[in-house]
Amino acid sequence: MVREMLDLSGRAALVTGAARGIGKGFARALAEFGAAVAVADLNAEGARETAESIRRDFGVKSLALPLDVTDSRAVRDGVAQTLRALGSLDIGVNNAGVASNQGGEELTDEQWHSLMRINLDGVFYCCREEGRVMLARGRGSIINTASMSGSIVNTPQKQSHYNASKAAVVMLTRSLAAEWADRGVRVNCISPGYILTEMNRKPHVIPLHGTWIEKTPMRRLGEVEDLMAAVVYLASGASSFMTGHDLIIDGGYTLW
Repeated sequence: MVREMLDLSGRAALVTGAARGIGKGFARALAEFGAAVAVADLNAEGARETAESIRRDFGVKSLALPLDVTDSRAVRDGVAQTLRALGSLDIGVNNAGVASNQGGEELTDEQWHSLMRINLDGVFYCCREEGRVMLARGRGSIINTASMSGSIVNTPQKQSHYNASKAAVVMLTRSLAAEWADRGVRVNCISPGYILTEMNRKPHVIPLHGTWIEKTPMRRLGEVEDLMAAVVYLASGASSFMTGHDLIIDGGYTLW
């Protein structure tokens, strides 16, 4: 029974920020359980490579979709392309995001707005367009990538703008979940802790790993694989009674 509930065969998903890292892991996890996947990313070549690997490894339909989530018209067109290519849109995974570290007093207007355009505006544009399709059909699951940084203040790095954007994603998720719950559309978010993605392997970030591990009760950093089952659960019928939830996967970091 549980295996049947997790089966995504016959469903179609749109995953943003899926050329690499967490988004790529999410796209592949959904495909492994049978979903057709539109792989959306500003990195067109990376999106193509991920889409090709999905077709090769899992034998499902996959669309490479160059997409700038900060452009609301492009998001609308991307959803329309997904519908044409895959036939439906049952799952929306809004994962595209960026991070940077600056002290609050050092942030420029453009640094603030640039990050917010991607991390918050982009998530809202995707939720809105995915929601319109799903509400019309009376069913669907939207999953946003937030962060444990929406619940705590990170240290030692300074990132007030990032933290604020992710806290906003959590509240956006909860608000849309409440609005759409009785119309068949569920909205949840996944909040990763420190995950060993390409972003967190950059030379200027590696010196922070020791402090992060020390402050994580499980005494390690996460891997993309630690998140992949969660997106399948939230996309599937196994979570049919869950909406508005912020699923924090952080090795216990937010416990302290």
